[in-house]
Amino acid sequence: MPRSMMVEIESFPIAGVFRISRGAKTEAQVVTCIISEGSASGRGECVPYQRYGESLTSVVEQIEEMRDEIANGLSRQALQEQMPPGAARNALDCALWDLEAKQRRVRVQDMILRNAPPRPLVTAQTISLGAPEEMAAAARKYASRPLLKIKVGGENDAERIRAVAAAAPESRLIVDANEGWTEANLEENLRAAAENRVALVEQPLPAGNDTPLGEILHPVPVCADESLHTRKDLDRLRGFYDAVNIKLDKTGGLTEALLLHQEARKLGFSIMVGCMVGTSLAMAPAVLLAQDAEFVDLDGPLLLARDRVPGLLYKGAFVSPPEPDLWG
Repeated sequence: MPRSMMVEIESFPIAGVFRISRGAKTEAQVVTCIISEGSASGRGECVPYQRYGESLTSVVEQIEEMRDEIANGLSRQALQEQMPPGAARNALDCALWDLEAKQRRVRVQDMILRNAPPRPLVTAQTISLGAPEEMAAAARKYASRPLLKIKVGGENDAERIRAVAAAAPESRLIVDANEGWTEANLEENLRAAAENRVALVEQPLPAGNDTPLGEILHPVPVCADESLHTRKDLDRLRGFYDAVNIKLDKTGGLTEALLLHQEARKLGFSIMVGCMVGTSLAMAPAVLLAQDAEFVDLDGPLLLARDRVPGLLYKGAFVSPPEPDLWG
């Protein structure tokens, strides 16, 4: 029986405004793919990212180009060869994982974790970029959370870091510059991070300008985000970064993400599993990927005014593994 495929664009309002160094947005626009065969259907969600040359239109077109191959039974493994990494492949790959699990009547967690039961994970709570006093006010609201991620990437970032650290004195911090620092302020900002309980600094310099990170001491571990997409990037990041942020929309799905995770471990990188701003459907496979990660940043649904129903269970700082009626 041939498979059928449905692709749609969905919008989910953000609670307030989400700001990073590259701009702000008030809604999460996602592409959802559903692949059906017989009575079974699998779903996947992706978030096109303009930073990587993607748009809603281009991602839908990429997925549509695979319609015939999907109908003819294209496997996840073959998908890796026929599509480049990115959001479109992520939606298809995760939909195929979900479909396979339903057809085999097994859980994806059992397929990838070898029957070790997944556990709830502590996820970071993200504080959007703003004036130091605005970010401090937001941090006070979440001061009971063990891990806060603060968006920086402008002037006076040391002041932002100090303000958040003072407002949430019991929380560990991740500082995410989204490529917004320069060689001129890099060491100053890293010193401020080291002095204020920052456990990790994400992507301080623009991707492609990683070399300066190999020329200075790292008083705080530095994590590659925009500089990392797939396994092919790992060798050139050695000596510059201490950790890597694995996101399914960059790897092009769970299949490559699992291989990237394995290879990064072999090379000695710490692991962070992150996300774009999307719904629980996008987070579900990432929760399984993140089971042994040092840092988990899967709070996308917490930034939304409404999530999918059913969604993931978020309780305090914890996110639970997906139930089968959501994904996997």
